[in-house]
Amino acid sequence: MGRLRQKGKAGAAKAYITRSQATKKLQCSLADFRRLCILKGIFPREPNNRKKANKGSSAPTSFYYAKDIAYLAHEPVLKKLREHKAFAKKLSRALGRGEWSSAKSLEENKPAYKLDHIIKERYPTFIDALRDIDDALCMIFLFASLPSNPRVPTSLIENCSRLAAEWQLYIMRSSSLRKAFLSIKGVYYQAEVMDQVITWLVPYQFTQNIPSDVDVRVMLTFLELYQTLLGFVFFKLYTDAGLVYPPPLDLKKDEGAAGVGAFVLQDATVPTNHAPTKSKKVVEVEGRQVSGKDVYQTIKSLANTSSETNGVSQDTMTLETNPTEVEEDFVLQTSKSDPQSAAPLATLKSLESLPQTLNTSLFAPYTFFLSRESSRPIFEFLVRSFGGRIGWSPTSGGGSPFDESDPSITHVIIDRPTVENPNETSEEREKRSRRKYVQPQWVVDCINAGKILLEDHYTQGKTLPPHLSPFGEYEGAYDPIAPVSGEQDDMSVDEDEESESQDEDATMDESESADAAALKAVAVAATDESADLRAAELAAEAAGVDPALFEKELKKSRKKVKSDTVGSTEQDMNKMMMSNRQRKLYEKMKYSQNKRAMERSNLEAKRTNIEKQARKKAKAAHQD
Repeated sequence: MGRLRQKGKAGAAKAYITRSQATKKLQCSLADFRRLCILKGIFPREPNNRKKANKGSSAPTSFYYAKDIAYLAHEPVLKKLREHKAFAKKLSRALGRGEWSSAKSLEENKPAYKLDHIIKERYPTFIDALRDIDDALCMIFLFASLPSNPRVPTSLIENCSRLAAEWQLYIMRSSSLRKAFLSIKGVYYQAEVMDQVITWLVPYQFTQNIPSDVDVRVMLTFLELYQTLLGFVFFKLYTDAGLVYPPPLDLKKDEGAAGVGAFVLQDATVPTNHAPTKSKKVVEVEGRQVSGKDVYQTIKSLANTSSETNGVSQDTMTLETNPTEVEEDFVLQTSKSDPQSAAPLATLKSLESLPQTLNTSLFAPYTFFLSRESSRPIFEFLVRSFGGRIGWSPTSGGGSPFDESDPSITHVIIDRPTVENPNETSEEREKRSRRKYVQPQWVVDCINAGKILLEDHYTQGKTLPPHLSPFGEYEGAYDPIAPVSGEQDDMSVDEDEESESQDEDATMDESESADAAALKAVAVAATDESADLRAAELAAEAAGVDPALFEKELKKSRKKVKSDTVGSTEQDMNKMMMSNRQRKLYEKMKYSQNKRAMERSNLEAKRTNIEKQARKKAKAAHQD
């Protein structure tokens, strides 16, 4: 006889635990429990049967895995939160009694926790952390644009601004930016770092305010985790690139609102006056001072002696360990059994010699000057990421490498309409003729196209072409640039030809009515019923349709109806073999596909109608 299972102690009732039970088990408040779940990446779960998981109760509640809650019970952060709760009680008691010295001592020994171990647990490898920084970057750039208020401290905003500048500096230095898109929400950027595609959103520089109904505590908990994560990631990226982290800040440029230009990138191999010298570690062994260098020399001598005892000569050892030795070329050996099967293998030299499809120095030959109405942080980041030089007026901040009178300026990014200046001198006119005045969209479109576009469509005051998203859309999505389907084009061309002569209009109307009647008759005849078939033949004969054409269309219609019937039958049989969950998922998928197809057809119909109206207006203007 098997073991008896007690109710509420096995199955779903044991695997899941409610939120109130979890807080009671962990002996913490709801706010602390929410913070722990955010930091550890634990989220509510949906059981298959909520009534069984809640031990027979149908009350609405949130469920968690019991193993996750048991995992939280051993978290060091939970211990620190309990210590902080005790500290708060002692501090309030000391302040209430007027014991200022005790309160000061308690404040100096305030318990604090670190999230380093959580980062190591959640991201075992660096690639895992790099793959998951999309949301972290969006949150950092959002808080960097917020004004200081009682709900968000100033130090937090300054730290977010520093992290945002460090990320932009690395992207500009490594030329990792790939795409950009100016949207209503902000500017979307996409970079490729260590073969990982990273997309983040930067809001525009408008005055931001935090709505009163937003729970800032939850966002601050996420931000606390993201700051620690980005600190680890940026340190690794800067160290691998041979740069000093954190990059030093020039206070004079920072006071002049230089932005990203206030940070100075320094090579880690070059010693600086500001960097402290590393002290050598010296250990006393048997009354003698031994440094790390002595230990290294001893290990090297032991390795040399062991190689000599094994019969390996010193010359051979130096040849094997010589880092400057020329790399040997790969020699292809043909197969004796099948000489034709041998194919050349790719080596490191051949891969390096392949042409690069991405031009990361797109703006290297050009020098830009940014007009004061254009957003300087956005276009400074874009232009410098692709090797260009950019300057700006003093009203946009300090740190500009050149002024507006520099003769090397090739493009001026301007976002205001053209205004004629009657008092323009010949020198100003000549300077204007040497430069090209383009709107800001030209920079982004050049980046997304991977080449320098013609400036004629983006000149000052012109109506800009559509700014399309460069990110991957679903297959079969509507493309405003692509031509409309050939049938709609033919219909529009036929309509234009019909409008040219009244005689042709009458002829086409008669043919269209006949074709419509024939199609209707064929559709009715597809039912294979004698009465319907006879009615269709009479309708076609009355419309003057050729009998051969009628028979041909009848066969096509029957074939189409048969294929649709077979397809629907197979589809129904396949759906019968599915489970309820799979069938619902399939129906949702088909619904979304039909919805997208309907949206695309509506957009194409609107475009066709607009193009038709434009052609009519152009023709009327030409006739006038």
